[in-house]
Formats: sequence, C-alpha cells, structure tokens
Amino acid sequence: MTNKRKSLTRQDGFTLIEVMISMVILTIGSLGLLGVFGLAVKASQTSQQDMIARQVASEAIESIYTARNTSELGWAQIQNVSNGGIFVNGFTNIRCAGPDGIVGTADDTTCLTAAGTTCPGGGVKCLSEPGPDGILGTADDVIIPLTGYTRQIQITPLLDGNGNPIQTLNQVAVTIQYNVPGITTPKQYVINEYVSEYH
Repeated sequence: MTNKRKSLTRQDGFTLIEVMISMVILTIGSLGLLGVFGLAVKASQTSQQDMIARQVASEAIESIYTARNTSELGWAQIQNVSNGGIFVNGFTNIRCAGPDGIVGTADDTTCLTAAGTTCPGGGVKCLSEPGPDGILGTADDVIIPLTGYTRQIQITPLLDGNGNPIQTLNQVAVTIQYNVPGITTPKQYVINEYVSEYH
C-alpha cells in the first residue's frame, strides 16, 4: 500500500537546468537558420545583376566569333588597339555595336530602347521590359539602364612551350564590372575563351 501511494505523489518532469539547456540549443539553431536565410535573400537580390553581366560578356564573345566567321575582320584586327587591332583597351561603358556590328570597338554608338528612344544614362546600353500593359515597345515599358556596368576586352596571344607567341591562337578575356546595391566594392564576371584564326 505504501509503494502505491509513493508512486502517485511522485512528479516526474524536466528540471529548470534541462529547460535552460534546451532553450540555448534551440536559440543557436535558430540563429544558424536566420544566417542561411540572410544569405539566400542576398543572393536573390544580386541574381538579376549577375545574369545581366553574364549576358553582356557572352554578347562580346559572340561578337568576336561572328566577326571572325563572316570574315568581316582580318585575323590581325582581332587584337586590342594597343596591339594594332580594333578592340578598345581598358574598361569602357557598355554601348551598342556601331557600323562594324562588333561590340567593344571604337565605333560603338548610343543605344536605343525597344520603343526607339535613346537609352537613359548618356545612351549606354539599356534593357526594356514590358510595362503594365504587357506589350514591349510601348510608352509604359520599364527601362533598366546599364550605367553601373563597364566592360573590358583583353586579347592576348597564347605562348608555346618556348615562350613564343602562337600566331593563330589568341586568348580573349571579357570582364564585366558592375555595382551591386549594399556592396561597396564592384563585382566582376569574367569569361575566358580561345579564338583561333580558323573556324
């Protein structure tokens, strides 16, 4: 009888120390989860700028390949201006291809929107997105100027094992530098390709 009475009055549960330890563990886990959430938000905020940089760099590479494949340029012209070619040295604002149809050269010109007006920001390249009416090329289009983007095209000859330049093979490095809100130093996107005289 006494055993039965003792078991009925005995109370099992968590002690205060056990509750405090579990709260500390839960807090540490929650802080870790918040950190991952913050990184995901930051990555999604810069994804549009990253995609634009990748597209602008690809456009420059394709322009070089197209010029070579259509024989618009002689092989000697696929160089930077400092080496006797037509591609501008250093970082420049991103403008549209001029009369030669090749981006990154001295004849690059002012860009136009889908509606045919000059892009804002001094005519640097801009993107047009459909506005509320859902139709591209109308007055309510959303214009995104690429004023915070610059492009550099570096063309260097590849060297053989003895350090001599290979006359028929160049390395092309297209670097897009751009500003991202909330980050003080500019980000860069780089594409490295090899261009042969032969296609």
